[in-house]
Amino acid sequence: MNPDTFHEAAPPKRRQAWLDIARGLALFPMASYHFMWDLADFGYLAADFPTSGWPKIYARAIASTFLFLAGYSLYLAHGSGFKATNFLKRLGVIGLAAGAVSLGTYLWMPGGFIYFGILHAMATASIFGLAFLRAPVALTLAAAAAFFAAPHVIPLGGVFNQPWLWWLGLADQNRPSFDFVPMLPWLAPFLTGLAASKFVSSRGWTPANNLGKTRENRWKTYLAAIGRHSLVFYLAHQPVLIAILYGISLVAPPPAVDAREAYIQNCRPSCERNQTPGFCQSFCDCTLEQLSKTDLLSRFQSGAISVSDDRIKDIAFQCSIRSE
Repeated sequence: MNPDTFHEAAPPKRRQAWLDIARGLALFPMASYHFMWDLADFGYLAADFPTSGWPKIYARAIASTFLFLAGYSLYLAHGSGFKATNFLKRLGVIGLAAGAVSLGTYLWMPGGFIYFGILHAMATASIFGLAFLRAPVALTLAAAAAFFAAPHVIPLGGVFNQPWLWWLGLADQNRPSFDFVPMLPWLAPFLTGLAASKFVSSRGWTPANNLGKTRENRWKTYLAAIGRHSLVFYLAHQPVLIAILYGISLVAPPPAVDAREAYIQNCRPSCERNQTPGFCQSFCDCTLEQLSKTDLLSRFQSGAISVSDDRIKDIAFQCSIRSE
């Protein structure tokens, strides 16, 4: 065993204020991105706006930040020794919150419900990250690079298209979701954060924890408080934003959109998260034609019937075959 192992595994025991501040800061870009989704859902923005161009890069940067901080925190909490009770308690809280998000989105918007979003990824990555608590920094970074590259070098599809394997991130066909953060490549920022925490802690580069109650520090204090309750903020911010936007829509409703155009604007961005543009153009045109012929379009768009309806499943299946 390396004689420096115990020295490297001795992170500070106190909570690091800068980490709470970083979480607090990251929550506001996250909320702003989700507000783009809300604006698109209400019709104030084009349906594909949140999933293309700079918003797409913005979203990936936000997710990477949260996973990096989660990995960093894992080493701070357990680098000096695995604390099973604390770990399981936190894992249970995150797991319950992830389940609540899945259930809530399934009831509210079943067409794109979140079955493996950022909270699911954090919980799973935390379990996986335990294997790297004692691994050298170089090995952890090499694993992060390998996980980042894996979806680009491993043949996609085949067995990985089975629904119970979607969370791995190696399928080329899976169910559309408003927030899909599979393990590959998203283990990469988590392990990078864990490696960074190990590297910094082993050298004693720990920022001061005491903010002090001064006028200059008041905003840092507020951000740290928000960061300490980031899960509550995450769960509460969308209902608040949607309620605000609903109130605005009653006073200044969005411009009316043709039903057929609205369907295409929603279908293609959702499809292109998992399929090629060519496939999605053919698939969405086909499903629109079939929905219109069977008088199901208005009922589907209003939410009266969902993607779980057998008629919708049949149309999607036939159009998938035709588009391939």
